[in-house]
Amino acid sequence: MYASGIDWEKTKGAVWRVHAKCLKPLVDFSALPLEKLLGIDRQKAALIQNTEQFIAGAAANHVLLWGSRGTGKSSLIRALLGHYFAAGLRVIEIPRESLSWLPEISDELRLLPYRFIIFCDDLSFETGESSYKGLKSIMEGSLETPPENIRVYATSNRRHLVPEYMTDNQQVSVGERGELHLSDSVEERISLADRFGLSLSFYQGSLDDYLVLVESYFKGYEGDWTLLMQEARRFAQARASYSGRTAQQFFNFKGLSL
Repeated sequence: MYASGIDWEKTKGAVWRVHAKCLKPLVDFSALPLEKLLGIDRQKAALIQNTEQFIAGAAANHVLLWGSRGTGKSSLIRALLGHYFAAGLRVIEIPRESLSWLPEISDELRLLPYRFIIFCDDLSFETGESSYKGLKSIMEGSLETPPENIRVYATSNRRHLVPEYMTDNQQVSVGERGELHLSDSVEERISLADRFGLSLSFYQGSLDDYLVLVESYFKGYEGDWTLLMQEARRFAQARASYSGRTAQQFFNFKGLSL
């Protein structure tokens, strides 16, 4: 029902349509090659290793990619799909508000001869939300063992996926022996992020790192490089960001055909 009619042999992946309550196969897909993603070598190597283990049927973790905006978290996951499609990898993107459908979706994917990454982009939860319970069930299971051909890869700006407030600390009490007893709400928040066996942090680089990224976008540029780099600096300073996203936006801003 939710994934019926999709030809997974030809389709790289699918996106969940909230109102239709079904998966829609990707029509247009584009991603930078893995080798074009610069400045995140440590994170890229760890994610590639985990993904290759998953494709091979070996033990592999769910992955949380967290940190600064525009640092390549989502681009890295999209690049995996382009690189490993022929090896049987497929990616399904599901928004936060539809995570409660994951158990039903997994029922249809469980017996298929492909390896599925459930991609949750910009994942975070506000206090009181319960949609993450579907996510937890697919990651650790309940009475039924989680599907071995499904892993969750999520990106977030938050390490623990949920906001933390000073009032949380006010619920901490000290026992007779001096140990701390965290409130149930705090423990629940921490346990969600703990279900991701691999946690990769992303940080904005320096100005020099940013200029290297800019240079990678302008291969074949025949104009004045000194002037181009000056423009690139001003562009980034106006946005207070030296991220890979800013480098790409500067390239788009120039509108050059290289």
